[in-house]
Amino acid sequence: MLRFTLFRVASLVPVLLALSVLVFLVSHFGGGDPVHAYLGANASQEAVEATRARLGLDDPLVVQYWNYVSGILTGDLGQSLSTRRSVSSELATRIPATLELALVTVVLSILIGVGLARAYALDGRGAGWLRFVLFSAASAPAFLVATAGVVLLAVQVDLLPVSGRTSYGASEGLTGLYVLDGLLTGNLAYSLDALKHLALPALAGSLGPGVALARVLADGLSTNLASKHAQTARSLGETESQVLRRHGLRNAASPALSLLGVQVGMMLSSLVVVESIFSWNGLGQYLVRAINTADTSTVATVSLLLGATYVVINTLVDLGLAALDPRARLS
Repeated sequence: MLRFTLFRVASLVPVLLALSVLVFLVSHFGGGDPVHAYLGANASQEAVEATRARLGLDDPLVVQYWNYVSGILTGDLGQSLSTRRSVSSELATRIPATLELALVTVVLSILIGVGLARAYALDGRGAGWLRFVLFSAASAPAFLVATAGVVLLAVQVDLLPVSGRTSYGASEGLTGLYVLDGLLTGNLAYSLDALKHLALPALAGSLGPGVALARVLADGLSTNLASKHAQTARSLGETESQVLRRHGLRNAASPALSLLGVQVGMMLSSLVVVESIFSWNGLGQYLVRAINTADTSTVATVSLLLGATYVVINTLVDLGLAALDPRARLS
């Protein structure tokens, strides 16, 4: 297991290097002039050339890439042309917002997946319609779920807020995770309010992945509970709950965990849309603003951060699969 872990961690280096090159090239040649967007359409040619030289955009492409990578490694991410603030300070406030939303979304996806797995595996009348509804829910894009949630739970019944992270204002320091900050300071009302603001964005991002996870988990449980080793366990006197725990969940967890790693990437991409819809002050909203203002350096930095997060999470999933099933270490 140690050898497999070291190999998977070492393989991150070329993957992240290739990702940095790809992100840099896409942001550099993706269209739009960051200098004109920064100075405005009426800026003089002299001002444009001076700003371009100051930002290093006249340097050879290799030099620009080296400056980009070295800045990331040293923590000097430069200034955001869209907000006129340092990228580091922007990330310091926006990463906790996206992290909190992502964590709640993943937890809610797992709860939805486990909760619906049994319902998805049911037989009898109505089972086909239930599977059809769940399949449709898994196919629904995040923006559609978000819009439906706003209409049904915010506009019609006024049950949940539709924008922002809290009604009380930003938390004072600590972690930047508002629910946790409220608990650490003993302010339960603050935590509950933050959870209310999290509900709709997290639901929009987790419904599709959660239902997809339920389908895979239900199929795995049905197959494993009907297998010969499960029947043998029953004949030896094990109860149904023991069979489910010892032989069903463990074997069904591997494909479900693999799917969850893929779904995390989809969640990260959907959070860009979700944050924009719910005015969530996170990385997704920041990325959209940078794209709209041709802030290429910020686009590259945020895209690399999200991509690296996805790569690291999938590496952790592979390690988890190897711990559950030693055969995964041979692949």
